[in-house]
Amino acid sequence: MPEDLDGAVAGIIAGDRRALAEAITLVESTLPEHQEQCAKLLTALPVQEHIGTRIGVTGAPGVGKSTLIEAMGMHMVRDGRRVAVLAIDPSSELHGGSILGDKTRMTDLARHPDAFVRSSPSSGTLGGLARRTREAIKLCEAAGYSDIIIETVGVGQSETAVAGVSDVFLLLVSPGGGDELQGIKRGIMELADIVIVTKSDGDLALRATQSVGEYRSALSFLIPRYSGMPSQVVPVSAHSGDGVDVLIGIVRDRWARLHSSGLLTQVRATQLVDEMWVAVQDGLIEAARATDALSLDVLTHDVARGTTSPHAAAAMIIQAVKRNTSSA
Repeated sequence: MPEDLDGAVAGIIAGDRRALAEAITLVESTLPEHQEQCAKLLTALPVQEHIGTRIGVTGAPGVGKSTLIEAMGMHMVRDGRRVAVLAIDPSSELHGGSILGDKTRMTDLARHPDAFVRSSPSSGTLGGLARRTREAIKLCEAAGYSDIIIETVGVGQSETAVAGVSDVFLLLVSPGGGDELQGIKRGIMELADIVIVTKSDGDLALRATQSVGEYRSALSFLIPRYSGMPSQVVPVSAHSGDGVDVLIGIVRDRWARLHSSGLLTQVRATQLVDEMWVAVQDGLIEAARATDALSLDVLTHDVARGTTSPHAAAAMIIQAVKRNTSSA
């Protein structure tokens, strides 16, 4: 980030993609000095007068998330919208690295002047999000992007966190119902506003139609995420473009209903409270790692050997953080 805070803020507000990318890199940094700069930058951003649409997208690997997002994004920019895509890539459990390949799979959208595509590593963060996805969303909205699409790592038990940062949550599934329907966790089905049956063309067209019926039947037994707004199932072919306009129309309609009913205000309030607790959690973990009141290496070794229980070790760390806090 430029040393000039005002210049950085001005660049973001002007929609400078380089300034936005640098700001997101800053908020994703774990260095203490960068976190201080991040706090100042986020505080300096003006209150947003417009309310953008936050769209969460998840689905099993290979279901076509990136292909559909590019099709949606290109449709949106042609309609005069500005679109930001925050794609979360899985980090290696062994060395922590990520391929960050989503941008290469959305080449047309990434090149469009009214779009911004950013891949970020999950860095071990659960919930399908990156460590600072919430802050990245705010930066994109400050840069004037009207549609923020958040693509998660992939469907699983922890992917429900994306629902907590999105207004409309999309779950992508392949034609097949049956075993796949059994494999998807109930929690994520309950949170999905729209279930999208992808690859609904060619030889799969008939199977896709059958899958739509199966998912509609399954969803009829679940309580919808928003009262009075039952989940919907839509067949889409990102390859041919069939159904993309219908899908976007449904997203727009659901968001408009949230806004007009006042539910969106409640959703955003909940998102802010969630953000606070995530920040508290991150701060406490950082404080625990930085404490010098005990040797974390020795304690970790003792837990690994079984001579100290994990709960006892956790209690010791918490007490050490409390002592550091009270003496500060």
